[in-house]
Amino acid sequence: MAFPDRRHEPVRHESPTLRALHRHWPTAAVVVAILAIWQIWVDAAHPPVTAIASPSRIVVAAAQAWPTLWPATLVTFAEGVCGFLIACIIGVLLGVGIHCSRTAYAALFPLLAAAQTLPLISIAPLFLIWFGFEPVGKVVIVAVFALFPIVVQTMRGLEAVPAFYDDVATTCGASRAWTLFHVDLRVAARQIFGGVRVAAAYVFATAATAEYLGARRGLGIWLQAAYNSFQTPLIFAATFVIIVMTALLLLAVHAVERLTIGAPGDDEDPDA
Repeated sequence: MAFPDRRHEPVRHESPTLRALHRHWPTAAVVVAILAIWQIWVDAAHPPVTAIASPSRIVVAAAQAWPTLWPATLVTFAEGVCGFLIACIIGVLLGVGIHCSRTAYAALFPLLAAAQTLPLISIAPLFLIWFGFEPVGKVVIVAVFALFPIVVQTMRGLEAVPAFYDDVATTCGASRAWTLFHVDLRVAARQIFGGVRVAAAYVFATAATAEYLGARRGLGIWLQAAYNSFQTPLIFAATFVIIVMTALLLLAVHAVERLTIGAPGDDEDPDA
């Protein structure tokens, strides 16, 4: 029995918009369902507003408090982004240095690992003593806590580069430094961006927590004021603002990844 030859049939390609819808609609549906159940339960059970607030009440409270919420958001956003960018630059450079030098690995990597075990509540007072209530202390804290995943993924990505890439570049006359920065880092870039995404997921929560422990402005101080006055809807509002900022930063990282090294599917060998 003969089967039809479909090798020369045109391949149907979905538009980027349709692919995005197919990929993200389950998440959107779950979020909408959670918010709907939350709203219905609060309306039916009437729990104390100091314990939990409905999504609609949170939106109303955020709108009413927007003149103070927006400036606090800008402060935390600036601290988080500055600390994150510093962590990205230093993290990649440290990862490259540790990959290239066993001495650097022995000297620096244990210190980086130890820094991640320090609880924020124990080191924030020290940064408060060193930097005062100014935002620079929060930027440094964000950079310190965002550094480790970027360094680790940079190291792991470079170690996973197949040796034949270096062999081909060396055969063509490339220097070790040129090969490292133009070949190895390009091959390892996907894994490096993985570490960048992990770091991006925590920067604004870290900044807000550091502010809560000592600052003049920012979402942490705004949260502290809402807590002291038992304004539960405002606490939820600030929490959602941090979530939205984190989502926007992750989208920015994804966009930079797509623009610099392409989509993940571009790495596949078409002849494989």
